[in-house]
Amino acid sequence: MVLQTDVFALPAAASEKKPSTPPNLDEYIRIRVGGETLRLHLAGATPTAVPGSAVVLMDDATPDRLEAIARYWRGLNAPSIPPDPRITPQRRQRLRQMLRAVDARLERETYRAIATVLYPQHHTDAASWAGDAIRETIIRLSRDGMRLVDGGYRDLLRRARKP
Repeated sequence: MVLQTDVFALPAAASEKKPSTPPNLDEYIRIRVGGETLRLHLAGATPTAVPGSAVVLMDDATPDRLEAIARYWRGLNAPSIPPDPRITPQRRQRLRQMLRAVDARLERETYRAIATVLYPQHHTDAASWAGDAIRETIIRLSRDGMRLVDGGYRDLLRRARKP
């Protein structure tokens, strides 16, 4: 498997420009593994150094970090990476719909116009729109999508755990 690398430096301040010269060894790289792009921090090593190592913080997110490392390793050693188990196909489809609904709401589209695009097979006349289940679905998609945009997307990467 060939890794495509794009080495870049993270500026110390927002006003700094990205340097045009290659970064030093304590920088970050982006690599493509399977269909995903991963960002790695090089701590005094070169991108071709073998073998690699991972430092894992021990906190509430440790199981998620270990899963990410395992997926990365499988991506390096297998032809394809299996889908992320934290998001089911149904949840992935709902996330797409939520983001489409948010985009439409930000463009000042009505819930009914959004429903027409997201559910073209469902036709509702104006008189029965107020009590239609699709209307409630669109409202929930818009509301939940706005929560994602307002920072809730971080929760997508956390696996649900029992207290």
